[in-house]
Amino acid sequence: MNAFFRIQRDALLGLQRLIVGGAAFYDVPPVHPCVYFANHTSHLDTTGLLAAIPPIMRDRTRPVAGADYWDKTALRRYIAHSLLNVVLVDRAKGGAEALVPLTEALDQQDSLIVFPEGTRKDATLPGEFKSGLYHLSRDRPTLALVPVYQQNLHRALPKGAPLPLPLLCRSHFGAPLYNDRGEDKETFLARMHQAVCDLADTF
Repeated sequence: MNAFFRIQRDALLGLQRLIVGGAAFYDVPPVHPCVYFANHTSHLDTTGLLAAIPPIMRDRTRPVAGADYWDKTALRRYIAHSLLNVVLVDRAKGGAEALVPLTEALDQQDSLIVFPEGTRKDATLPGEFKSGLYHLSRDRPTLALVPVYQQNLHRALPKGAPLPLPLLCRSHFGAPLYNDRGEDKETFLARMHQAVCDLADTF
């Protein structure tokens, strides 16, 4: 990322922190590369998580999002490609083909931000996780999977709200987990889901 885009990105993240806070709590020191997986309740989730990550790691941390949304307008494309370095996924594709951009980013030693619910949910606890996290990590037993719980962002900018409210929001990063137990998909996803729920109980 060049300096011009980095300044704009950090200004955007700084503005969010000014309005809604963004304190970060880590159970263990941050690791890189990794996959951050978090609850998804607001359009502020991606920038909130990026703002909570140590600045030295931001350039190599890439949110994952649907191309159908971020390629829809020129402004969204600019934010996704130039400021946030988003890994865009074609949600019309399925299976391994949809994961190719993610695996390529991991092969380049980038970290990823994913929201396993797949869509925003207006609830305190995350909804059911989709299978992408399992398939992404199944053949990577040493890939660190870092659970994150983001508090209050669904209240600061709920669905349909035009502007964020000045409410204190926080992110809690748990210890890394791994897909190294030979679990079936359902068992693995239940363990990942519970890890995020456990972090919610700490606030």
